[in-house]
Amino acid sequence: MRKLIILSTLLVTFLSCSVKEKPEFLFVENINVIETSRNTITVSADAYFKNPNDIGGELQTDEIKVFVNGNEMAQVSAERFEVPAKKEFSIPLKAKIPTDSLLSDKSLTALLGSLLSKKIKVQYKGDIKYKVFGFSHSYSIDKTEDLKIKF
Repeated sequence: MRKLIILSTLLVTFLSCSVKEKPEFLFVENINVIETSRNTITVSADAYFKNPNDIGGELQTDEIKVFVNGNEMAQVSAERFEVPAKKEFSIPLKAKIPTDSLLSDKSLTALLGSLLSKKIKVQYKGDIKYKVFGFSHSYSIDKTEDLKIKF
């Protein structure tokens, strides 16, 4: 009888904690240049989600590319993020852009235009993957923003 009670308690607990639906992707905002050095420019953004499930999961951001003035310059660093249960949350999307790639032939004319207008166009584009208990889903990200350059 005792084993039956323990087994039924575990079964009820397991069935009540289920993945009802995928976390909802809300938006991307706060695209900023957070650090500049001679070798790299670090840009960041925040991707916001809402998880309605009783359990968390994991998000992977290693397939997001960063474009500057229409040219691919970097990729978001591959970090895994633990998803909290029943919460709204944000994940940081950081990328380091090598300054020598900004001076390549394909982006030099766009860079000169940016220097004259004092604006640079930064785009995050790619997929964020959600995984939990063998279930997975991809979210497409495509956010562009013009950032002001300060001299």
